[in-house]
Parts: sequence; C-alpha cells; structure tokens
Amino acid sequence: MKIYYVYILECSDTSFYTGVTSNLLARVKDHTSGKHRDSYTYSRRPLLLVYYCEFSDVSLAIDMEKQIKKWSKVKKEALINGDYESLPNLAKKKF
Repeated sequence: MKIYYVYILECSDTSFYTGVTSNLLARVKDHTSGKHRDSYTYSRRPLLLVYYCEFSDVSLAIDMEKQIKKWSKVKKEALINGDYESLPNLAKKKF
C-alpha cells in the first residue's frame, strides 16, 4: 500500500507552504535545496517541516491539501500545534 503525505513547511518569511507527496523526505529535500527555481519556496529558504499527516488514498490527501491551503494562517498554526479543538471555531466568520 502506497502512503501519501500532506505537509506544511514554514518559510523564512513566516509564511506556510502546503503540499502533497508520496515521498516526504525527497520532497522536503527538493524544497530545501532549491531544486525548482520557480517554486514558491525557492526564495523563502531556509524552510522547516512543521507538520505532516499520512493518507493511504491519494484523493483524500489532495482534498486535505486543498482544504488546508484555503485556511488562515491562525488556523494552520492551530493544526501545526495540535490544537484540534480550536479548528472549528477558527473556521467561523466573525461578525
């Protein structure tokens, strides 16, 4: 069974990059070495892997990646810090 990873990198400018891969170590190495000059992370190195989770279904991994990319920075930080109870409240709009 193949494993897929959704991961979050913290960039040197404190922004987050979220991606999906089937080889986490190789993908993080690609990001940190600057393998792809046109990538979001290239000019934001050094990078730090701050979160990852595993999936056995690539469709679920891609769906999760897309969902996280839409989240606010505060909500991503809650996920990274394991503050799962806060996630639903961070999704609500404040009026």
